[in-house]
Amino acid sequence: MNWLSHIGKQASRLASLELFRYIGPGFFVTVGFIDPGNWVTNVAAGSQFGYKLLWVVTLSTIILIIVQHNAAHLGIVTGLCLSEAASKFFRPWLRFLMLGSAMMACVSTALAELLGAAIGLNMLTGLPLIAGAILSAVFSAWMLFSKNYQRLEKWIMGFVSLIGLAFMFEIWLADVSWTQTLAGWVTPAFPVGALPVIMGVLGAVVMPHNIFLHSEVIQSRQWNAQGDDVIRKQLKYEFLDTLTGMGAGWAINSAMIIMAAAVFFKNGVVVTELPQVTLTLAPIFGKLSATVFALGLLFAGLSSSVTAAMAGGSVFAGIFIEPFDINDPHSRVGLTITLVGALAVIMMLSNPFNGILWSQIVLSLQLPLTIIPLILLTSSKKVMGDYANRRFGATILWIVGLIVIFLNLALLKDILLG
Repeated sequence: MNWLSHIGKQASRLASLELFRYIGPGFFVTVGFIDPGNWVTNVAAGSQFGYKLLWVVTLSTIILIIVQHNAAHLGIVTGLCLSEAASKFFRPWLRFLMLGSAMMACVSTALAELLGAAIGLNMLTGLPLIAGAILSAVFSAWMLFSKNYQRLEKWIMGFVSLIGLAFMFEIWLADVSWTQTLAGWVTPAFPVGALPVIMGVLGAVVMPHNIFLHSEVIQSRQWNAQGDDVIRKQLKYEFLDTLTGMGAGWAINSAMIIMAAAVFFKNGVVVTELPQVTLTLAPIFGKLSATVFALGLLFAGLSSSVTAAMAGGSVFAGIFIEPFDINDPHSRVGLTITLVGALAVIMMLSNPFNGILWSQIVLSLQLPLTIIPLILLTSSKKVMGDYANRRFGATILWIVGLIVIFLNLALLKDILLG
């Protein structure tokens, strides 16, 4: 029986190694989990409402897993990204509404990322925010046009992940109320005045540009051309990739809210600017906490501004039924619109913290215009063939879509009547 055991171990080892061929896009998208937009909304949630809004991270992550897997499903089966598929199969009015608002979402995302990087630069060097934002945009564009981003990506993700892990580790050092934490994760609560923050957290987690980007990264591998066996295998491994990456994001986002609740809410401090967050890192990094935080914010802003620009390029190129290609003029126009548009809005902002928070709310308002067309595409036999969503899967997706629409309507009501 020893030889059978040996064969079994070898087979298991090969299967585990094979998994790494398919891992990647989900973790690439997870960069968006710890971008400046997430930092602002999580700190706002924890400092203003304690542990009560942790359920939003749980709900948002569940929605994200379902939606991102569905976007990857589209890319794997059709070989088209979401923008290409919309341009190919939708009528002009729907295509214009969806992709036009998606470009606005990419600009809104880039605004948060560039502003976060600028705040990091300001903390490190004293450079004015507008100058820092321009410098960050130029650097992000250079990384894309020179194709240097892939070389820096692992280092950037590694450092940003260090900050996220630091927040998670600090949970064990802080005076955290675990009873309130556990209740907060699973008990929906709508404290007075919390709806904009709730929608900000939702928009910071379920980011429209990431949905487009995930389908773009997946379709670029063109697994659809390799036959049904490869498609089925990729669908299975991709879900594990998405589940693992998004699970890590849930833990880090939760840790940020928990730390803000334990450090700020408990002491009656409402955070109004990002540099205040350095107080949560002091137990680990001491006097270096401000420098470490600023570096993390800078790298988070730079890495996610690149992905936002890539998403803008993908959306714009998809209008012409083309994949993202940095050498293609349509892709270049899209990423230029994203970065320049973000800079234009930044120059008009008076409060950077609120600017980032509201940029995430804009993302949540755009979500239905991305999710609903995605459901229509992946539930269509014409688009997906035998891989179209079955009734159960389509039902789950529509429930997700209706939840997002309901929350958006509640936010609009709150804004109009507030």
